[in-house]
Amino acid sequence: MAVAALPGEAGPAGDRTSLKTKLRRAERVNRLRSFSLVAPLLLFVLAVFALPIGLMLVRAVENTEVRETMPRTIAALDAWDGRETPGEEVFAAFAADLVQTQKDRTTALVGKRINYEVPGARSRFLKAGRLVDAGGGGPWKEKFLASDAEWGSVEFWAIMKRAGQTFTPYYLLTSVDLRQDATGAVTTNFADQSIFIDIFIRTLSISLVVTLATLVLGYPVAHLLAILPPRHANVLMILVLLPFTTSILVRTTAWIVLLQSNGVLNDILLALHLTTERVQLIFNRFGTVLAMTHIQLPFTILPIYSVMKSIPPSHLRAARSLGAGPLTAFVSVYVPQTLPGVGAGCLLTFILSLGYYITPALVGGPQDQMVSYFVALYTNREMNWGQASALGGILLMITLVLYAVFNRVVGIDKVKLG
Repeated sequence: MAVAALPGEAGPAGDRTSLKTKLRRAERVNRLRSFSLVAPLLLFVLAVFALPIGLMLVRAVENTEVRETMPRTIAALDAWDGRETPGEEVFAAFAADLVQTQKDRTTALVGKRINYEVPGARSRFLKAGRLVDAGGGGPWKEKFLASDAEWGSVEFWAIMKRAGQTFTPYYLLTSVDLRQDATGAVTTNFADQSIFIDIFIRTLSISLVVTLATLVLGYPVAHLLAILPPRHANVLMILVLLPFTTSILVRTTAWIVLLQSNGVLNDILLALHLTTERVQLIFNRFGTVLAMTHIQLPFTILPIYSVMKSIPPSHLRAARSLGAGPLTAFVSVYVPQTLPGVGAGCLLTFILSLGYYITPALVGGPQDQMVSYFVALYTNREMNWGQASALGGILLMITLVLYAVFNRVVGIDKVKLG
């Protein structure tokens, strides 16, 4: 005979439901508590990392200057077929917009934007602004053509119409030495403006050479650190970490002192009669690679050393006891176990080298400047943020692609920092 539950007492089913509810509530509170601990870091990463990258990518395709400053002209060009010089209605709208831009002092702004695609357009816009300031009314087409025959160029007005779009591929295309012609088809950029592919190849090649140089120099140092007694290893580790006590600018300047024509290294070469005249060791590719290798060396050594330190010495002894020679045991047994550290160190060095700016700018020549130099150039001097963002965005995409290839070939899960 079943016993009925007393009033105020929960049965077995009620107890299970109550426990599940309490458990879910406790888990929810724990999750909220954990999230509140990481929320400041998450917000910091979003604010100083994700958001700037997102804004940079938007800047690379954003194109609001012409549409915002010359709305009448863009509206009139929407009906233009692009086959011949626009009619009086387009020139009248253009004149009306120029009157407003002269009042707002933004004529130079729109002229600068068109000047990216049409050299000399900025001065032409300023001249047109003075023309409408003189007054007198239309017909505007005749007046503009009389002041400058280039106003009758079909290609110019096609560029104006294309520049009135909210988003543009212009900056991205220019960054890979391409352009759009009057019909909108993508074609190779002019020879005197096709420079960026070479710059990207130069950036990748310098980064690769620096990575290989740090690996060749750093691997023996890491091995020595791993096998030395702690007393001597600590002294050597201090020497490896010593560059971190000074800034990159100081280390780069030190190389200028060493490598210049009247520097220490040239004096030593002359004193040893290795050369009969002073050698150009700076403001060229050699100086750039040498200085970058010195700066990046600890970033390659430390991950390799961390992995080497975790390899038991008994593995080499076991290989030797099985008949392998010292070199065979080292190459066949020891080196494969260090590859995760090698991968981590090389990947870190390569990615950091891609973004170098100050070192090539100080010790390199004009043909040794990397992508970061031109990003800074377009940001600070040319004030062309669209082009700077496009170059930065493409460099980011190249880095992500190389990372994906590395992950596919080597496996990022096999990479170890310690």
